[in-house]
Amino acid sequence: MLTLIVRRLLAGVFVLWGAATLIFLVVRVAPGDPAVVMLGPDAEPDQIAAMRIRLGLDQSILVQYWDYLGRSLHLDFGDSYRLATSAFDAVLSRLPATIDLTLTAAVISVVAGLVLGSAAGIRAGSRQDRLVTTLTIVLQSFPTFWVGIMLILVFAVGLRLLPSSGAQSLSSLILPAVTLAFPFTAIVARVTRSGIAEAMGEQYVQTALSKGLTRRQVLTGHALRNALIPVTTVVGLQVGALLGGAVVVENVFAWPGLGTLIVESVGNRDYAVVQAATLTIAAIIVVLNLATDVLYAQLDPRIRTAAAR
Repeated sequence: MLTLIVRRLLAGVFVLWGAATLIFLVVRVAPGDPAVVMLGPDAEPDQIAAMRIRLGLDQSILVQYWDYLGRSLHLDFGDSYRLATSAFDAVLSRLPATIDLTLTAAVISVVAGLVLGSAAGIRAGSRQDRLVTTLTIVLQSFPTFWVGIMLILVFAVGLRLLPSSGAQSLSSLILPAVTLAFPFTAIVARVTRSGIAEAMGEQYVQTALSKGLTRRQVLTGHALRNALIPVTTVVGLQVGALLGGAVVVENVFAWPGLGTLIVESVGNRDYAVVQAATLTIAAIIVVLNLATDVLYAQLDPRIRTAAAR
């Protein structure tokens, strides 16, 4: 187990380095001069030059890159000129809202996906199996932003049951969380359905059925546990994808999380905040993947044996 963790940690370091490098290059090659954005189009050339020196943009790309990597190791991404605070503090202030949204969507997705997948897999080929399969295809077919707009029109504008934007109360979390959970639910349901359908055809399941156990007892006592192994992997990977999808959902619902912060910062060329936010998301994904590998090894002893070699 220790060998597995060390390997994943080393891989995570390289992933973070690659993410940091990519972020640095993307924000540097984007059109527009941050100094002009900060000072406005009416700024004098000497003012723009002074601002570029203050931001370190007068130095070569290589010097900027090494300075950026060194400061990133100390979580020092500079200050946000727009928010008048350090970039990392700005990220930390928005991070809880994104975590709340992502975790709520993940819980909805896992619970709904396991229920739908179990209902379909326990009777593979039946009408309810075909119904669930069709539903999962539909859930993955609609763009997330379109689903969010439709939910706003129905439940906020039409029925006036839920808030359409902001984070004033707990009810404000329902629509964005459900919107974010839609495609994830379909993925969990399909993986669960495949795992349970395969397990139901195994001899140990048939033996349990022949002993008089009901299908529900066999499902909860035997088939579901084996089906959870691939589901665990998918959940771990998709929670990271939920963080990426939260960028779109947060902007649709004006949710005050990292997604809206990143979009606002990109539009205003706030380099420091963009770099701090995207690296924070990358670090969270690396940690989630490590946790998924460890949990996967606990569920499947074959993984622990292979990692120890």
